[in-house]
Amino acid sequence: MISKQLNDTLTLTGPGTDAGEVMRRYWQPAALTDELAGKRPVVPVRLLGEDLVLFRDSDGELGLIGRGCPHRGADMCYGRLEDNGLRCPFHGWHFDRTGQCVEQPGEPEGSRMYEKIKTTAYPVIEKNGIIFAYMGPGEPPAFPNFDCFRAPETHVFAFKGLWDCNWLQAMEVGIDPAHASFLHRFLQDEDPADSYGKQFRDKAADTDIPMTKLLRDYPRPDITVEETDYGMRIIALRHLDNGKTHVRITNQIFPEAISIPMSREMIITQWHVPIDDEHCYWYSMFTSFDKPVNKELMRAQRLKEHRLPDYAPIRNKSNGYGFDPDEQMHETYTGMGLDINVHDQWAVESPGAIFDRTKEHLGKTDVALIKYRRMLRAAIASVKEGNLENLPMIGGVDPATIFGPISNDTIGDKDNWQDAFETSDRERRAACTDWDATT
Repeated sequence: MISKQLNDTLTLTGPGTDAGEVMRRYWQPAALTDELAGKRPVVPVRLLGEDLVLFRDSDGELGLIGRGCPHRGADMCYGRLEDNGLRCPFHGWHFDRTGQCVEQPGEPEGSRMYEKIKTTAYPVIEKNGIIFAYMGPGEPPAFPNFDCFRAPETHVFAFKGLWDCNWLQAMEVGIDPAHASFLHRFLQDEDPADSYGKQFRDKAADTDIPMTKLLRDYPRPDITVEETDYGMRIIALRHLDNGKTHVRITNQIFPEAISIPMSREMIITQWHVPIDDEHCYWYSMFTSFDKPVNKELMRAQRLKEHRLPDYAPIRNKSNGYGFDPDEQMHETYTGMGLDINVHDQWAVESPGAIFDRTKEHLGKTDVALIKYRRMLRAAIASVKEGNLENLPMIGGVDPATIFGPISNDTIGDKDNWQDAFETSDRERRAACTDWDATT
């Protein structure tokens, strides 16, 4: 259990908050590139408690500026996209992508007042289907050389989903290896060959054992955590009956992302991004090593479960997440369908928008959560002290030198499990012919 004060410190991310000041030192996903694909590439963005508007100007460049016009607060999401910027329909004040007002057509002839008017503006950059924003002071940090950024656009599919809860409880479900044996337990095993684009529906490593069966049969993993340049590596060992060990390597990428294996040839890099303190988006980049991703299929799979334009899940609290008691008895542990995102969504939304951790009781399998919270507290202290050298991927290391991270499922000898997952990762990267995945 932790105090309410500490819980607030770890969860609140608006302007001026402790965790928010840490997050503003890192690039944050702000929107999908797909959201700007229409005739009018202008979309509202609420990020870290700030209301913004994202647009693509006539040069094809991106701008992310304050949503309220500095004149009298009118909503710039309805601005006229013209003259290489965004013009407020109220009085015609015009802003470029840096947030600078460049024209006030209703002011007296010769007025230079516009030169003194500048709205909030943040740097943005596109990376394989996601538009990232930097909302902190000074120059933005470099991007790490992660697989999801190195792979060509053809090998990465990006999507997002809305959850009605705080970012921390959303992120923590991704660094909890134990829950997969229960929350995502399937009582019947599909043919993995029919499960492209679905997590936990592949075969385990180099076997014919469905991952669903392995997770079901071995529910007590040994979990250890290693601190890394990017955050931490999480190792879950499930010791099989034949003297072998199943090794699952996942990662926490500081401050609020994870990297996990989706199948033997695909990984997921996922950010849990605060919209505000009680809502967040997960942004996922699905990265393939062996062949281009089938984006049409993966998008269609996910649009069956989400509505546009807000990417809210169709199964949600208002309809009981589609709970079916007969399904819970015969097909799934939750009774909430086959999409594991819905399972996770229920797990993180049902404790409330911000979980009251004064009532929490962590167990031994929560070792990664405990380690992460200590890392976040240390980062908060470093930012307060003005000592950014201690921040992961910012101080003491060049982000461009950080590769990977390794995210995979492997089976090896019980006493030699580390060699097994490292060898498996090298072989997967060496077999990647469409892009250079070697580290």
